[in-house]
Amino acid sequence: MGNEELIRERLDVVQGRVAEALRESGRPPDEVRILVASKYYAPEQMAALAGAGVKLLGENKAEDLLRKQEEFGDAFEWHFIGHLQRRKAKDVVARVALIHSVDSVRLVEELAKRAPEEGVEVLVQVNVSGEESKYGVEEGEVEPLLEAAARSEGRVRVRGFATLAPLVERAEDVRYVFVKLRAIRDRLENSWSPHFDLSELSMGMSNDYRVAVEEGATIIRIGRALIEETVGDPLVRRLDGS
Repeated sequence: MGNEELIRERLDVVQGRVAEALRESGRPPDEVRILVASKYYAPEQMAALAGAGVKLLGENKAEDLLRKQEEFGDAFEWHFIGHLQRRKAKDVVARVALIHSVDSVRLVEELAKRAPEEGVEVLVQVNVSGEESKYGVEEGEVEPLLEAAARSEGRVRVRGFATLAPLVERAEDVRYVFVKLRAIRDRLENSWSPHFDLSELSMGMSNDYRVAVEEGATIIRIGRALIEETVGDPLVRRLDGS
């Protein structure tokens, strides 16, 4: 089986499981977007992603984003999902539709300075699990970031929140992470309207995306599981964070 056929087959599996989780949760069928983490894919595999119907890519590094956009340009909608250093903000801000990893007031301020005239849309990354290895702010630090974005007068628009759950054997063991992020959003949504539309929740990866969808995810992140042929079900059982 070629790369394109394999990706299409596995993408169909993910889409089917997302649709099932949405039905079981009583959510509309079009509320979740599937983002593919492009750091796992060589250029020839990127072409196969496009051919298989992948629409949304997330890149982790500014230099990789620039290099891949030169070759693939409008073939995808591009998001930035990695930790964003302030000195790299100028390289990213005008090239992506959404930045998933805003985690400091100083980064908000830098993005405001570098944003194009139409502004930049971002998600506040929250370290719900409290893991030291994870980027993101604690719950109590979320509102200062929203306040900083509000001061930008539309140059930085917060669309919601993102989080990365711990890697575990059973997806149920991280359901609490997704529940808590949704609760943070629900608590802040009304008070920050109409400043920001906080509808987006970027959460869930290859090993736990179904649970994330059940708890309100609007963007899930799938990694190299779409292209690796392994024994068993990689879309459920991978433990590599993709």
